[in-house]
Amino acid sequence: MKILYGVVGEGMGHAIRSRVVLEHLFAQGHEVEIMASSRAADFLAKRFPEVHRIHGLHIIYDENRVKKGSTLLTNVLSGTAAIPGQIRSYYELLEDFAPEVVISDFESWVYFYAKMHRLPIISIDNMQVLNRCTHPPEILAGIRTEFELTRAFVKSKLPFCDHYLIATFFYPALRKEHTTLVPPVLRSEILAKTPRKGEHLVVYQTATSHDELAPVLASTGLECRIYGMRRDIKEDVVEGNLRYRPFDEATFIDDIASSRAVISGGSFTVMSECVYLHKPLLSVPVQGQIEQVINGRYLEREGYGRAADHIDEPTVRAFLNALPSCEERLASYQQDGNRVLEGTLTRELDRAAAGV
Repeated sequence: MKILYGVVGEGMGHAIRSRVVLEHLFAQGHEVEIMASSRAADFLAKRFPEVHRIHGLHIIYDENRVKKGSTLLTNVLSGTAAIPGQIRSYYELLEDFAPEVVISDFESWVYFYAKMHRLPIISIDNMQVLNRCTHPPEILAGIRTEFELTRAFVKSKLPFCDHYLIATFFYPALRKEHTTLVPPVLRSEILAKTPRKGEHLVVYQTATSHDELAPVLASTGLECRIYGMRRDIKEDVVEGNLRYRPFDEATFIDDIASSRAVISGGSFTVMSECVYLHKPLLSVPVQGQIEQVINGRYLEREGYGRAADHIDEPTVRAFLNALPSCEERLASYQQDGNRVLEGTLTRELDRAAAGV
């Protein structure tokens, strides 16, 4: 089939998951044109032909918080300027490619294209769990208003798709039809790793301005291998028990696979990879990102780690004390999300081809 595939560019999780799905689609002989924005476009262009760069949302952080005013302003200004380019991209695409079905990983432009041309559209992401599932009161405690606003946004992003495939390591009850929950889709580098238990912590912090974190980590006395806080470094910088590392995918994955535990935000990708590798995780979500908060709360409810609104010495100490119980819960976790998603996606593509 001829498939138009869209990937949102904010955060690398969408691109990493889409890489796995795209590899499967190409291996099955499908013709695929890819639309992606920001870092997702850079990431996918190194691996696939026909990646078209489009404008997408980006988020501004300060001290592990989303700066909503600055984020809104920059996206409105840059988005307005980008619209003519978006239209040209679609005209160019139509000259050479007539898609039969559209797949979107939370990307709006391909969704609009599908609706305008009355094409079948399949959603593959983790965000739709907010809208298409029912969540218990303890998960939504204290965040009900923010959750409803976020759910409304997620719903409006890709409404009325033909089917929704939702990657998740937790399984709330479905509240809408045409929805399938599947285990997380994992890149081959993760699947190839055999986890081993070390004594270091891996710390992954994407908001570089989170300055309060360093002294808290120093207080643990454990080696902390830190990614993301000093993005301009080219080699390791060691300060006491803190080792700041430039980002390298292979080194990062090996550090997680050989760690005692991980401290990160609420990224679904990092979280699901830690769960698969049986690594306890302390999740400190970016404030203002409700999806991350909910990911962390489910992580804690499943016993795979702990969630916290902010990070301080008592929080880290409590997490370290909880490692044995988290390791016990993680020991029984098994999944084959790639195979499950590939089988479900094949079924949905067959239905689209048959016009069902």
